[in-house]
Amino acid sequence: MRILKRLALAIIALVAFSPAAMAETYVVSINQFVEHPALDAVQKGFVDAMKEQGLDTKYNIHIAQANPSTTVQIASQILGENPNLVLAIATPSAQACAQKIKDIPVLFSAVSDPVSAGLVKSFEKPGSNVTGMSDMSPVDKQMELIKTIVPGLKTLGVIYNAGEANSVAQIDLVKSECKKLGIGVEEATVANSSGVYQAAQSLIGKCQAVYIPLDNTVVSALESAIKVAAEHKLPLFSSDTESVGRGTIAALAIDYYQMGRQTAKMAKKILVEGQKPASMPVETLDDLELMVNLKAAKSMGVDIPKAVLDKADKIIE
Repeated sequence: MRILKRLALAIIALVAFSPAAMAETYVVSINQFVEHPALDAVQKGFVDAMKEQGLDTKYNIHIAQANPSTTVQIASQILGENPNLVLAIATPSAQACAQKIKDIPVLFSAVSDPVSAGLVKSFEKPGSNVTGMSDMSPVDKQMELIKTIVPGLKTLGVIYNAGEANSVAQIDLVKSECKKLGIGVEEATVANSSGVYQAAQSLIGKCQAVYIPLDNTVVSALESAIKVAAEHKLPLFSSDTESVGRGTIAALAIDYYQMGRQTAKMAKKILVEGQKPASMPVETLDDLELMVNLKAAKSMGVDIPKAVLDKADKIIE
């Protein structure tokens, strides 16, 4: 009898960790702040990796169209969907979900400073039902890159939404790093995407280059800033490589598709392995990608140094 009992227990354990046990259909509700290439890449990377990991997943996808009030409405709607997991893409969506959803695991992605945003107590010990991935930009390396491409840089313009905690934290870092390099910072803030064109125009004559942080409001209307930069030969740089493809000169940044894939690995730990977000450290991506857009550089009157081109992972001509 003991032998049979042990055999039965062994079979139960084997079945519990077999692919068949993962055949359950999981429901994931997504609260994404706005549609733009970087955030879309996070979502795609997540969905692709979930499928590759063998997790049968149904998605409820909600886009807030860059409206903070809508993120809160979506979070309330998600409560009624009763998903197994919530994926919040970008800081405003993550904040709304953390505020409204307390009994369902919430994973955030593309959030620069989750501590300042009030999402977690610390990177090492989140402390609640919320954890995820930070996309904090390597601001020090980005400032050095801009100064290398624009050697006469004395003042750097920045465009951001002061209402995004994520952006404010980045601009504080920009100021700190620019101070070390002897560069002044000229700020232009916006309240919504329709103000990006005017903000870009306000920087003309006040700086020698402009930097766009990981700001969802500004990136969603990036073409407005690109238009002004090209018209006035004002070098425009971004903090994400997707924006380089749209027309900024260069960026040294993380790969948002890979961030989505890594976020999906965290999701598997929660859904399949039963890990709790409270004790799952916030993760980051270590690998950086340097992308250069030669066409954009020419339109903005900039020659890219050979040293930068030699290090580039991707060059758009």
